Amino acid sequence: MSNRQQGPHYHVGIVVPDIIEARSTFSEQLGVRWGPVLHLDAVEYRNGDGQDVVLPTTMCYSVDAPHLELVQEVAGSIWVRNEYSNLHHIGFWSDDLVADGSELTGAGCPLQLCGRSADDAPVSFAYHRNDLGVRIELVDAALRETMGFLFEPEHG
Repeated sequence: MSNRQQGPHYHVGIVVPDIIEARSTFSEQLGVRWGPVLHLDAVEYRNGDGQDVVLPTTMCYSVDAPHLELVQEVAGSIWVRNEYSNLHHIGFWSDDLVADGSELTGAGCPLQLCGRSADDAPVSFAYHRNDLGVRIELVDAALRETMGFLFEPEHG
């Protein structure tokens, strides 16, 4: 990929059947500390076929880099565990979602799902899936500051 991304991967996404249980398990087994759980009832997305979809989204990040991102499984969506592994994606910051996405598509890693806002897409992020079943997630680098709270220790 090009130099548009900002540094090496910053997180690895894992789809889990129960986000609260998975947080507890990783904390017990690996000493992982977590930021807050973010739950959104309905988020607008666009899939690789150009269809608009609305899905619930629940996720959280570990505090220490490189971060683990836990994503709550959503039946019938992109967020399901698969036959390869529960490794869902490797995330990179991107200064240009369109250009970096085109580069990935040209390298045999087509768009699978991206954020959208009305007719605009990709917005915020884009998942590209390779033949190994692993997604490369491009996240708009402009969101670093906005997402910062997700990488802070949870209080309470």
